[in-house]
Amino acid sequence: MARQTGGHRDSTPALPVQRHGREETSEERADRMWADLLQELRVAQTGVQILFGFLLIAVFQPAFTDLSDTDRTLYVTAVVLGAASTGALIGPVCLHRVVAGRRIKPQAVALASRMAKTGLAMLAATTTVTLLLLLRVALADTLAAWLTAALAAWLITVWLALPAWARHHYAPRK
Repeated sequence: MARQTGGHRDSTPALPVQRHGREETSEERADRMWADLLQELRVAQTGVQILFGFLLIAVFQPAFTDLSDTDRTLYVTAVVLGAASTGALIGPVCLHRVVAGRRIKPQAVALASRMAKTGLAMLAATTTVTLLLLLRVALADTLAAWLTAALAAWLITVWLALPAWARHHYAPRK
């Protein structure tokens, strides 16, 4: 459903006002959700910056020349995913700067939330590929693959399955 905002048609619906728990307007909710998102991004950005920094300097190490073609492919994949993760996790800050003062914070929060979710998914992929690369260098390929699969399962559990379960389990009953 399109609505009129500041002279522009907007097809993005405003965030609904929550009628249970907090009593807040759509704008107050957007302000709170934006502050929450920024706190979450601070944690994720630190992790992605450390991981991406490690990946950027790895290419300049003498042992890098000894990597197999498969390991070089893993390295390039990890670097590209790391760059994409960084972009997605910093993107909400850029979005906020561009749209600040336009009275579209609820829509900006929704877009920034999507960027953050995408960035976290890419960070999980970056972490997984980086671990596989490191473990392939340190261990036998089969063991490296099993340990990496275990980590990937762990990340899926704590970053996706557990939050989805909590959202469903603790959602208010209508």
